[in-house]
Amino acid sequence: MLLILDGNSQIGFHKPATTPYIVKHILCICLTVAASLIAFAADPPEDAKSVQGSWTPVKAELAGQPVSDAVLKIISLKLDNGRYEVFVGDKPDRGTYTVDSTTQPMGMTITGTEGPNNGKTFPAIFELKGDTLRICYDLSGAKRPTEFKSIAGTQLYLVTYNRKKD
Repeated sequence: MLLILDGNSQIGFHKPATTPYIVKHILCICLTVAASLIAFAADPPEDAKSVQGSWTPVKAELAGQPVSDAVLKIISLKLDNGRYEVFVGDKPDRGTYTVDSTTQPMGMTITGTEGPNNGKTFPAIFELKGDTLRICYDLSGAKRPTEFKSIAGTQLYLVTYNRKKD
């Protein structure tokens, strides 16, 4: 035991840390720092890269009701390096998105920063098969959907996009 004198001239005893205790905490700190460095230095996950591009909706449902072809024709989506841009006609909606490829189905979180969805966050799920991207958004912002369905009485928005060819 060590005798400790603090700034108030109080005397106390402090049991010195044991070597295994010190090694355990140093190891935890090192692992935390290493994981942080890897996370910051790593490229975006492959799934995040694969959804990047320009997309056109070919089919959509909102609250179980189909969206008309006339509306689908004026919508475009661009995903690029964590940023999204949607145009409905000439009206833009912009923001950020993140991908969570550790869940099944894979998750996506969309946050509006400019336009009609500024300040809103929408949890979603997605799947990518070739040049077809399917996303199911919860427009209520309540929780991430668990399946690719748009159900009456909800704000689930299910969209199938095709990648635009250059």
